[in-house]
Parts: sequence; C-alpha cells; structure tokens
Amino acid sequence: MKEKFVNELKSNMEFISFFMVKSIEVRVGTNKKQYLDMNLADKTGEVNAKKWDLAEAELPALSAIREGDIVKIKAQVSEWNNQTQLRVLKVRKSNETDDLNMEDFIKSAPEDPEDMYAYIKGCAEALSDDDFKKLTLHLLDINKDRLMYYPAAAKNHHAEYGGLLWHLKRMLMSGIALSEIYDFVSKDLVVTGVIIHDIEKLNEIDANENGISTGYSMKGQLLGHITQGVTLVDEVCKELGIPEEKAIVLEHMVLSHHYEPDFGSPKKPMLPEAELLHYLDIMDARMYDMEEAISNLAPGAFSERVRTLDGRKIYRPSFMPYYPERDSEE
Repeated sequence: MKEKFVNELKSNMEFISFFMVKSIEVRVGTNKKQYLDMNLADKTGEVNAKKWDLAEAELPALSAIREGDIVKIKAQVSEWNNQTQLRVLKVRKSNETDDLNMEDFIKSAPEDPEDMYAYIKGCAEALSDDDFKKLTLHLLDINKDRLMYYPAAAKNHHAEYGGLLWHLKRMLMSGIALSEIYDFVSKDLVVTGVIIHDIEKLNEIDANENGISTGYSMKGQLLGHITQGVTLVDEVCKELGIPEEKAIVLEHMVLSHHYEPDFGSPKKPMLPEAELLHYLDIMDARMYDMEEAISNLAPGAFSERVRTLDGRKIYRPSFMPYYPERDSEE
C-alpha cells in the first residue's frame, strides 16, 4: 500500500476510502463459498482486495461494478503471501453525491505526455540515417493519439497513464548516454531500436483513454508484442522502401530484446546495439520497480517483498534523501 494508508498498515485499523476498480471477479473458494476478488487502485498505486463469503443478495449490486468504476469500500489491511491485501467489509459503487476528482484515481507518469512525445520525436528527427528517421517518425506520427495515454504494461512496470512514453523517454536518455561511452555502437540504431521495440504494446494491451488496462487483446494473447512488432517493422519497411538488411537488423532488435525464450525472445541479441537495447529495457523496468518500492518508505525502512524483483525487500538508507521536498516535511 501507499502513503495514505501507512497508519492503517501499522495499526491494522479499519478504514473507508474510494478506489478505482482495475479488475473484479466473483470466484469460488476451496470451501465452495463465493468471494469477490478485486484489484483496486488510486494514483498512488494498486492493491488486491477480497470480500469473503458473499451472500446471494449481494451479487446483483456487485455485478453492476465494472473495470474503471470508482467504488467506496470499508476494509481492513491484512497480508497474504508477503503482500499487502485488503479484507473488504463493505463495498458500493460511487454515485453522483460523492465528491470525487478522477485525477486522484489515475496513476500517471511524472511528466506531461506532450513533452515526453516531443522529446522522443526530437530524438527521431536527430537521426542521421534517413531510413531510420523515416521509419521512426512514421510510427510515432500514426500512433501519436494512443501514445499520449497508453501504459507500457497491463500490470507491473509503467502500468500507468503515459507509461509507454515515460519508458521510452528514459530508455532513450540512457541509450544516448551509453552510446557515447561505448562509441563503437551505432547511436542511430540504438535510438531506433528503443523507439520501435515496444510499439506493438499499443495493440497487445487493451487500455482506455485513462491509461487503465483491462488486460490483453486476443491478438496480444496469441502473438505478443514481440511477434507483432517484428511483423509491423517488416511491413512498414517494405512500405517505405527501406533496404532489406536494415529491415532484418531492426526486426532482430525487436525479436531479441527480451533475451530469453521464456520471456518471448526466440533469439538472443547478435548485435551490440541489440544487447544494449535489452539492458536498457530491463534496467528501466527494474529501476521503476525500485523507485515504486522506496517511494513511500520512511528513511531506514524496508519495503514489502517485491514480486517483480524476485521477491526482494528493498531498503531505503536513512542518509539518502531520495525525496528532499517530502523528507523536509517529516
């Protein structure tokens, strides 16, 4: 849980609050009784919640709650499998009498989408290779509307409004810097690889204009963004008249960026730029998860176990002013 529930976490007291529903399902437990399983969120993060032993009389009202709805809950904080969980006592859908601001429920990247898009497009415009420039600007232009709000994942890293742009921007910043250090790599190829490597997440993930994902599309589940991305790059390169060797190299960048077959890449990187792309991707994902873990920790405290970081607890040293403005208020 995030900052606004720190006191409840420590004391295990009941609380009442509003959340956005990320997912909701009525399930049957091992005791053959129905229970409500929800993932709830506000702009500070996401948490799983369960309402046990549902009565038949509760089902009609619960069936009217959909992903993206705001609900008011009364709950207790508990823990399951080393993760915070909410034990819901009461839940209802919000109504017009509730004084709510949607911005309180939408987790967003920390920068304005227009500014992030402008930075990424500027990197594309600065490419010296005309074919790479033509490809990246084409893909950015035709996808601009959805890039403004799309998350980079249905869950986990950068699953937020504008998350895909935020992921690409930080990868570009790191990639450009590392291309200066490892001066034998092609900066143009690294920049192009970053811009195109996750572009088909726009069609792999189902998401609304609030950046809230409801899961994966049929195509995304059957193919995945890597396979979709290779197909897209092949088609667009042919459409734009980009030479075959360049097209194949770019397809390899997309194909290999997850590194392992278990994670969707049937080939490991066979170019230094592809190797660098993989590590830029994994570094940004892990640093995102690290920042999430420490973002509301008191100095000298450990986080809960972070599943996406192999179940590690993350420590915030007491002498590290990660958030100077907030720390000065403590």
